[in-house]
Amino acid sequence: MSSSSMYNGQLRSSGMLLREQLLYLFDGFAFLTSQSDVKKRIPDAVNDKQEAVAIATAIQEGLFLEMGIDPSFGLACLAKMNMTYDNDQDFMIRFYKFVAK
Repeated sequence: MSSSSMYNGQLRSSGMLLREQLLYLFDGFAFLTSQSDVKKRIPDAVNDKQEAVAIATAIQEGLFLEMGIDPSFGLACLAKMNMTYDNDQDFMIRFYKFVAK
C-alpha cells in the first residue's frame, strides 16, 4: 500500500481526516488483517497476555504513519467519527465494519 501522494513529509495533526483518508485506512486495515502472518499475531499476542486491541491499534498507527498522519491524531479522529459523519449512513456502515474487525 503506497500513499506517497498523501504524505508530504510533515505529519498531519489537526482538523479532521477526510473521507478518502478514512477509506484508505479501512481498506488498508482489512487488507493487512486478512494476511496470514497478521492473523497469527493476534492470537499469539493474547497467548502472551497482550491485548488483541494493542495489535489492531499498532496496525492502525502504522497505516496512519504511512499516510503522513500523526497516529495519536488519527486515533482521535476515529473517536469523532459519529459526530463528523453521522449523516453519511453508507460511510458509517463502513466504519462500523472496520471497528468490528
